[in-house]
Amino acid sequence: MSLIWTAIIGLAIGAVAKFLMPGPQGGGIIVTMLLGIVGAFVAGFIGRAIGFYPAGAGAGFIASVLGAILVLWVYGKFFRKT
Repeated sequence: MSLIWTAIIGLAIGAVAKFLMPGPQGGGIIVTMLLGIVGAFVAGFIGRAIGFYPAGAGAGFIASVLGAILVLWVYGKFFRKT
C-alpha cells in the first residue's frame, strides 16, 4: 500500500512542479509521477545534507516540489529539444 501512496503523492508533486515551471516539459503521467518521486528524494537528500531533516525523515510537500523543479531544470539543461 505504501508504494501506491508514494506514486499518488509523486504524481501530485510532479504535476505541481510542471505547472510552476515555465515552458513545455512534455512527458505523460508516468514521467510526471517519476519526476515527483525523484524530486522528493532529491529534496530529502539535500535537506539532510544541510541539516534541515534528521536521518530517516522525508522532505515536506513544498520542499519536494522545489526538488522536482530542480530536477526539471537540470533535465532541461541536459536534454534540450532542438
